[in-house]
Amino acid sequence: MKKIITSILLIFISFNVFAHGPSPQKVEKSITINASPDKVWAIVKDFGAVQKWIPLVTDSKVEKKGEDTTRILTLKSGGKVIERLKGIDEEAMKLKYEIVEGAIPVADYNSFIVVAKGSNPNQSTVTWVGRFYRVYKLNPPIPAGQDDETAVKAVTEIYDAGLPALKKLAETK
Repeated sequence: MKKIITSILLIFISFNVFAHGPSPQKVEKSITINASPDKVWAIVKDFGAVQKWIPLVTDSKVEKKGEDTTRILTLKSGGKVIERLKGIDEEAMKLKYEIVEGAIPVADYNSFIVVAKGSNPNQSTVTWVGRFYRVYKLNPPIPAGQDDETAVKAVTEIYDAGLPALKKLAETK
């Protein structure tokens, strides 16, 4: 009887190992900028002007619907992304947003950008963090372009292009 119960438990556990779905992914990037936190924060918190410092974005249009503020980004690739502002904390210099839908191969994307004081008054550290899942939420086989690697690569590309451009804008403005 013990062998039967043990066998049933092992079978049940082995099926559950493969039934978990996708794992959450995270990209976190930081950059030091030789400009005051107030100056950098003024650029970052302008939710409708992200095209000024993310080279992959050619246009940004802000829409207000009730309590929601969204922006529609036009990408250089021709795609569109709709993002919703989740909050701006002036004191913490933190902006939170999420992707509602669009051409970036991620699901349930939530992000924040924080501007912090650097080692001197004219220096800032900007940290950009995104948490998300791959597009395909079922178990393998995973269709090409909907996997974890593609999702992480897309977000990393945006951050790696945006942060140096933000640095250049803040330091020359």
